[in-house]
Amino acid sequence: MLDIFVCEDHAAQRRSIVQIIQNTLLMEELDMQLVMDVENPHVLLDKVRASRNTGIYFLDIDLNSDMNGMKLAQQIRLYDPRGFIIFITAHSELSYMTFQYRVEAMDFVLKDNPAETKVKIRECLLNAMERYTLQTNRTHKVYTIETGGRRISVDYDDIFFFETSGNIHKVILHAKDRQIEFSGTIKELARTLGDDFVRCHRSFLVNKNNIKEVDEKNRVIYFNNGESCLVSTRMMKGL
Repeated sequence: MLDIFVCEDHAAQRRSIVQIIQNTLLMEELDMQLVMDVENPHVLLDKVRASRNTGIYFLDIDLNSDMNGMKLAQQIRLYDPRGFIIFITAHSELSYMTFQYRVEAMDFVLKDNPAETKVKIRECLLNAMERYTLQTNRTHKVYTIETGGRRISVDYDDIFFFETSGNIHKVILHAKDRQIEFSGTIKELARTLGDDFVRCHRSFLVNKNNIKEVDEKNRVIYFNNGESCLVSTRMMKGL
């Protein structure tokens, strides 16, 4: 999942940008979430430091702060080198500064045409999603789910286990930062996923790389994120 950040000191303009982003996420069903919209670049940077996800950053250049958008982008690059930086400004003459600051901006959106701004923000979100998916598929093994009209890609490293849902022919994926229910069965998953995933119960398929502890006496598996699942007596030995 991609995290979206907005830093704009003008409140009305910030609300407009956020509304465009939210409408686009809803209409395009993108696997993204708006994490923060603020006027203070230092507040945003604190959030980025604590984040583990790749981000999309919509930044005004003139922030009426001791840190302008270009300097903020430089700091963001230290914590999120793969992030997507988009500058939104009324000052077209400042576009050359993106090269001066060497922040590898994805795009430069002008505020003076609201209709064009809306189109450009939408294009940026779609392009970021496409690039992120390609990057992720090249560097990590990824499991892709189709649910609710969306395609969601989750790194194998972020998957803890799969669980049979209470809804018929449904499975719940337990990942690092979310749970996703989709159509499927544990049996099908055990057959299609690689050796990293082990069947430990008729209702559970676990990623052995994310197991923290196995309690053999009580037949419980504990994962790195604090979740747990059951192990059947029959499958304990194999596990």
